[in-house]
Amino acid sequence: MPGTGGARPSRNGNGAVTRSTLRQQIADALRDEVLAGRLQPGQEFTVKEIADQYGVSATPVREALVDLSAQGLLDAVQHRGFQVHEYSLDDYREMIEARSMVVDGIFRAEKEHDRGPRAATILTSVRRRGEEARRAATAGDLTILIGYDLRFWRELSELFGNPYLADFLHRLRVQAWVCAVQHLRRLPDLRGHLWAGHTELVEALARGDAKAAHELVIGYNHHCLALVERLAAE
Repeated sequence: MPGTGGARPSRNGNGAVTRSTLRQQIADALRDEVLAGRLQPGQEFTVKEIADQYGVSATPVREALVDLSAQGLLDAVQHRGFQVHEYSLDDYREMIEARSMVVDGIFRAEKEHDRGPRAATILTSVRRRGEEARRAATAGDLTILIGYDLRFWRELSELFGNPYLADFLHRLRVQAWVCAVQHLRRLPDLRGHLWAGHTELVEALARGDAKAAHELVIGYNHHCLALVERLAAE
């Protein structure tokens, strides 16, 4: 099954693929299709079409599509199936604003956060994700960048030990990428256009420099918004 987010199917004692795993695998694969821009905003499809595409039954497909609808990536169309949600430029602006407020709160909390062995382990992993994201951004490889960027921010959010906050921020970032992709794919060459400051941000956090981290995130949000606004205007 295609997609960067899906795991291999787990199996129960009888060797059958569990439905819950299949449901998640299909949801991950479709999310990757949307993030890659292969499923376009407004594009419609039915449960049967997706089930036939992946060679599975309708039940886990329907459950996966409902999950993606709850995440704001799909819309249910009465008597017709589902369609990819269409985000506007105003939606993107509000996502950036919300994202900025959440991350800003995280960095304020970081000033009083006690570092320990767990934090050092997370930072090591985040640094690796950041290096991969930086390389992908520099090369203009949007698909690879999105995957590493989402993992980077997910793990960075976990540094502060609030799983609800991490889940919220991850969902917001997925939505922001879905909105941005439709514009970014218009550029034939993305080299030099994508933000590549992930490792700088990790180093700022590692040395406890919340001010520098805050400024990097402000620059990141400004860069993303300015680029999408320019492409939308064109």
